[in-house]
Amino acid sequence: MSNTSNQPSGVANQVPPRSKNAFWPVLNIALGAAFCAVFGMWLLPIEQAAMLGILIFCAALWATSYVPEFWPAIALFAFITVTQIAPGNIVLSGFESSTFWLLFSGMVFGAAIKFTGLNQKAAGLLIQILGASYRSVITRTAFFGVLLGFLIPSGIGRVVLLIPIVVAIADQLGYEEESKGRYGMLLAASFGTFLPSFAILPANAPNMLLSGISEALYDNPLSYWDYLLLHFPVLGLTKTIVLIAVVLWLFPAQDPSHQMKPVNAHPQDSCFSRKEKQLLLILVLCFVAWLTDSLHHVSPGWIGLVACAVCLWPNSGLTSEHCLSKDINYGPLFFAAGIIGLGATIAYTGLGETMVNALTQVAPFVEGEHALNLALITGISILVGLVANLAGIPAIITPLAADLADITGLSSHAIVMSEVMAFSSVFLPYQAPPLITAIALGKLPLAAVSKVCIILFVITVLGLLPLNFLWWQINGML
Repeated sequence: MSNTSNQPSGVANQVPPRSKNAFWPVLNIALGAAFCAVFGMWLLPIEQAAMLGILIFCAALWATSYVPEFWPAIALFAFITVTQIAPGNIVLSGFESSTFWLLFSGMVFGAAIKFTGLNQKAAGLLIQILGASYRSVITRTAFFGVLLGFLIPSGIGRVVLLIPIVVAIADQLGYEEESKGRYGMLLAASFGTFLPSFAILPANAPNMLLSGISEALYDNPLSYWDYLLLHFPVLGLTKTIVLIAVVLWLFPAQDPSHQMKPVNAHPQDSCFSRKEKQLLLILVLCFVAWLTDSLHHVSPGWIGLVACAVCLWPNSGLTSEHCLSKDINYGPLFFAAGIIGLGATIAYTGLGETMVNALTQVAPFVEGEHALNLALITGISILVGLVANLAGIPAIITPLAADLADITGLSSHAIVMSEVMAFSSVFLPYQAPPLITAIALGKLPLAAVSKVCIILFVITVLGLLPLNFLWWQINGML
């Protein structure tokens, strides 16, 4: 079994070549952010203006990759705690978040799956359905990710399950590290199991947050089937096809150079070892607990942490003795904590709500023009997602749905449903913890994931959202 403990812990942990001379670009970004903050003081309270500058600084560094992704997060923690723009428990709330520990447990699961060799067994089973050509591998990997969206209600959970398996498949098909074929497979799996699943009600955290807030505020529980019918044809199925085309275009590769032997070619290899069976049992119990969280009300993060503790037990043999010191890349963990802390601080200062109120004042709503008004509301929600990440969209927009309905002439239900179009339009990876998990587990470069995000975002805004408006009109939503 290959051991990477003597190698860098991941592409995401490697400093991009241009970051060697990053001082002047970072200084320019800092000066630009400071200028925006100073200018913002004419329009906003001091705390909100400062947060605007911090947001621009962090987002620009995450987008450009001039420095490793964890550095803006650490700079954020330092600046907020020193200036007391928000209390320490707010900006550091990411470390207490279930999402942070779900990401940590997912990384431990990935290390355990690789250490025990379980990923190779799972890859041997899955590879039989992927086909012999690179095009079929990418296509079927993406659609397999969509299928998982119907079965596992956690975006990070699906990434944790699928990425180590796809890594093993890439190895066995001959796609070496940092090759386009390997990146293509991992990106198809990562985006396939994440973006289209926003069209499946219980599949992602923003969906469930939207459903819970809508029911609490408006006594309007969302129907699984109605939600699926309204969103899946365009934002689910069509977006998956677009994703496949984008991945094949950006990461072309030759057909697999190796063909994996049939699963039963060597019976001794196809049988699960005792350690593999133990790990498989732990993972199955963990996924069952995630699936039934509506019954026991224990957060998926804490469930993952319990399973993680079992995997890390010194005498279990499920992880290497150097798992925490060498096998885990902590950069994405600080990245995730920084994103969560940034969102919490933005909410604490009120910047998100102020931005929405300002945008609704200047947006050119036209009475009776429902398609135009819906597009404007969707655009406002997308901007909120850039400021406060994807989960911030339902948290900020849903409580304002009744007021926005009065302003636009749309129904409050249409306002609520428009949020799905917004949080399924991901501009950069920092908005979405499942993509950060995929970067960590798959050793994907942030620049490659960002490129796919940006291209899919542009295609979605210019093509898929107008198509979705038409679909809504056919269904009587407009």
